[in-house]
Amino acid sequence: MDGYGPFLTALLCLLFGLAAGKAWERYKLQEGRWIDRRKARESPHYMQGLNFLVANQLDLAIEEMTQAAKLDPDALEIHMILGNLYREKGQVGRAVQIHQQLLQRPRLRPIEHTYVQLCLGLDYKRGGFIDRAIEAFNEVLRLDPGNEHALIHLERLYEDQHQWKEAAAIRERLARVTRSSLQARHQSIQAFLENELGVQHREAGDEPAAVRHFMAAIETDSHVVPAYLNLGDGKMKQNDVAGAVEAWERLLAVAPERAYLAFARLEAAYEQRGTPAQFEEMCRGLINGNGQDWRARLAWARHLLVRRQPEAALALLLEALAHNPHAVIIHQTIWETLQQMAFAPPLVTRYISVNREAVFYSDPHICVRCRYRSNELLWKCPHCHEWNTFVEERIAPAQDTEVAEG
Repeated sequence: MDGYGPFLTALLCLLFGLAAGKAWERYKLQEGRWIDRRKARESPHYMQGLNFLVANQLDLAIEEMTQAAKLDPDALEIHMILGNLYREKGQVGRAVQIHQQLLQRPRLRPIEHTYVQLCLGLDYKRGGFIDRAIEAFNEVLRLDPGNEHALIHLERLYEDQHQWKEAAAIRERLARVTRSSLQARHQSIQAFLENELGVQHREAGDEPAAVRHFMAAIETDSHVVPAYLNLGDGKMKQNDVAGAVEAWERLLAVAPERAYLAFARLEAAYEQRGTPAQFEEMCRGLINGNGQDWRARLAWARHLLVRRQPEAALALLLEALAHNPHAVIIHQTIWETLQQMAFAPPLVTRYISVNREAVFYSDPHICVRCRYRSNELLWKCPHCHEWNTFVEERIAPAQDTEVAEG
């Protein structure tokens, strides 16, 4: 037993040291009283403050967190939350004061310094102090180069200031530190920034550099629609009509739902190349690919009106009206077409008939027969048993209605 004496003594000393350390961590002497730090965080004020914060009752949350902070002035996280609450309440000066006082505390751990500095950057951003916010976020990145929150906010600040080069550099850093599942989103944003860099170079008069950025944007993300439009415009300024048409036609293939953005450009380019019929072929191809494409029908009809073919134009416009009766531009173009045709009574009657069938003037929530009201998208009137629905649902196949009736 004598041989175990020193060992037991050392073990007891170790246990005593651990207990003392835990006690020192948990308790502190304040105004002659020992305060339990853990109980300060578990106090009713702290818990109630969190409840008010979740309920978005900021005034009550501030009041409770202030009481909790008085119980333990050294509780860093409580003071950080309190500063953030003041920022959300719009009292930016008070939030800055609290977070700056936290930064002046001795023996702050690096991670604590990082998060307090991040809160300070958010305070400056909320208050509109852009330069100070950028400086604060850069300090966060000095302490923690991979801090995603600082990178995101810093990029947004550069974007708001139209500093696209700096924003693109931050996005590249952000893409390197985030998980691989978000790479597609990063590429989309990088493509957008490349496009904005191209626009910036164009405004500065450097068209070749602008074209390079537009091409880089498309290579980064093939679905960035503005880059195709801008690339085509740049090619036209360089008298490269074929290159411009190629860029705009690529847009039609990549995003046919946005093809209407290039209609006027392509029509003018085809005219310049001496192949105006190619525009009609393009519109026909879009309609064949999407039978509900009313914009292609409208563009084709206006193209025919310029060539004094009002009959064919009116047929296309009435088809477009059936697919989107709410588009005012369709009705305006129809009246321009009817004017060219001297407002022939049979054609006006036909327009009115198609217009009525499209339910342009009907409230989708009112029964078309007995005026009963409902909030459903597709519903059957309990009085006259008439099926009623939104305009988009009226083109549904008949068998769908039969299933619903069954």
